[in-house]
Amino acid sequence: MRRLLLACLIATLGVSGLAHANANNYPRKPVKIVVSFPPGTGSDSSARFLAQKLEARFGQPFVVENRPGANSFIAAQTVAKADPDGYTLFVASNSPMATNVVQFKTLPYDPVRDFAPVARLYYGAMILSVRADSPYKTVADLVAAAKAKPGKLSYGSGSASYQIATELFMKQAGITAVAIPYKGAAPAVADLAGGQVDFAMSDYLAASALSQAGKTRIIAVGGDKRLPLEPNVPTLQELGYKDYYMVSWVALFAPAKTPPAIVKKLSDATVEIISSKEAAEFVGRTNGQIFAGGSEVLRKYQLDEIQRWTKAAEIAGIPKE
Repeated sequence: MRRLLLACLIATLGVSGLAHANANNYPRKPVKIVVSFPPGTGSDSSARFLAQKLEARFGQPFVVENRPGANSFIAAQTVAKADPDGYTLFVASNSPMATNVVQFKTLPYDPVRDFAPVARLYYGAMILSVRADSPYKTVADLVAAAKAKPGKLSYGSGSASYQIATELFMKQAGITAVAIPYKGAAPAVADLAGGQVDFAMSDYLAASALSQAGKTRIIAVGGDKRLPLEPNVPTLQELGYKDYYMVSWVALFAPAKTPPAIVKKLSDATVEIISSKEAAEFVGRTNGQIFAGGSEVLRKYQLDEIQRWTKAAEIAGIPKE
């Protein structure tokens, strides 16, 4: 019995020592960062910023791989099924990690059980836009038109988050419109500019490029205060949509069972990077806000967000698909 206990102890210490040794040597090869949205979105830009900084810190390539589509199922499954060795990471928004739970009856992955939280990155208010030459100059114009033509207008939906946010707005406005799904906010706003849909909710990065090019117009902000870069655009709260608060967020995850020592190494590095002045300036250019936090902070926030989005979907009357 003593020999058996001693053997178990030695084996346990050996595994523990190996894990720490692997963490000390990590990374020894390129690291893949999966993003569930296409280029031109907040998730993509933040992933590329983080990849550049992690590469400089660790001396190994951190390569961004865009896997858009299927409501972020493709990207989430890619990471969930990857080897939990720290060489596949997920820069994910609230869509795959919180709101998909609310929108779908079943998921091909579990956003809590299948992932190890690493660090929070930033959040930003959602943006409501129309085409530049749209007859709807204001939110009031859009609502009046939708009431005059019930169910005739359409909106671009780049993810579960944007659909819930849009449906919540429409519920409060007393209007209906047809949801047109897209593989992200950027293509949704691009089709808005092209006249395929009448309005769209998106992140600021997706909205601002075409707005600045004179192809779309931002008419409202979904956060609780006006944006520094768009001071003349009112919030929906200002316009009478009481308690309307819809923001999207981005965070870093790894596959579940990734060694805790590697998760901590990545978490510490990411929190330091995202807490820098350079990161604040980068995120500020997209009207975002830094909210750095490590693994435990991210897990609690994620669980709280699942509850918040669940309540929003219930208020909006959105049934699970």
